[in-house]
Amino acid sequence: MAQVDDNIEYEEEFIENQRGARLFTCRFVQRDVEPKALIFLCHGYGSECSIAMRDTATRLAKAGYAVHGVDYEGHGKSSGLRGYISSFDDLVNDCSDCFTSVCERQENKKKPRFLFGASMGGAVALLLHLKAPSYWSGALLVSPMCKIDGKMKPHPLVISVLKKLCRIIPTWKMIPAKDMIDIAIKDPEKRQEVRSNPYNYRGNLHLGTGNELLKGSLDIERNLHQVSLPFLVMHGGDDKIFDPSSSELLYKSASSTDKTFTVYDGLWHAFTFGEAPERVELVFSDIVAWLEQRTVKTAVAQEASG
Repeated sequence: MAQVDDNIEYEEEFIENQRGARLFTCRFVQRDVEPKALIFLCHGYGSECSIAMRDTATRLAKAGYAVHGVDYEGHGKSSGLRGYISSFDDLVNDCSDCFTSVCERQENKKKPRFLFGASMGGAVALLLHLKAPSYWSGALLVSPMCKIDGKMKPHPLVISVLKKLCRIIPTWKMIPAKDMIDIAIKDPEKRQEVRSNPYNYRGNLHLGTGNELLKGSLDIERNLHQVSLPFLVMHGGDDKIFDPSSSELLYKSASSTDKTFTVYDGLWHAFTFGEAPERVELVFSDIVAWLEQRTVKTAVAQEASG
């Protein structure tokens, strides 16, 4: 079980998805305080919620929010082949089923609901929004995967071969995976924390996973103009995994009337935990300020509508 602040109540539960896999879920909430809104964590590829996103969840819970997370199938403490994504659509549907079941509880029905997506989780959050455009109150997107850099996009012939191979050997770990930790996380101590987390997956990409990540990215890129919810998209200026221009493209393309794009100069990919404490504090002060404004705005709108 994750070690959390004494003032934070932490709960774990396993649920079953529509394919019979056991999914790990967790909840962080401040003790003896009625949450002002709900926040749902969408973690990155190979990551998980209870340890890797513990600091983020604790900070948001201390600010008065109920924070819920789910480990995708094949990730973290959930069942399934490690690091394997058989269908990005299924992954998004699993999150949708889990998160909406929380939102529809009687005590939560009137609470604002926000998505928090980091890296690949940013893609998951955007697809959740596109699946139900008016359901979510807003999204916080940290270095989101929403466009493949032109230099990294495979040649159409390579994509064609990949698709054919995926029909035959989707679980083959054929695609070499670079160790992203050294270029994603600036703080050496935080790097070691990530490396020592037994629930993180750092092996080679399965063929099927590579294909699904490509499909998911291209799907989002084609539909950026349909993003209509309030959002704050944040990016580290020195991100070497996803270029800040991808977040800028989201900001410029989205039809949202309430959208904010922030670049933090000098910060790397995992800037919500992998930077110097004072830089992380600055990031979360911006996050909480954005949340407070939208939480109040959503509550006022709900009251006006009766």
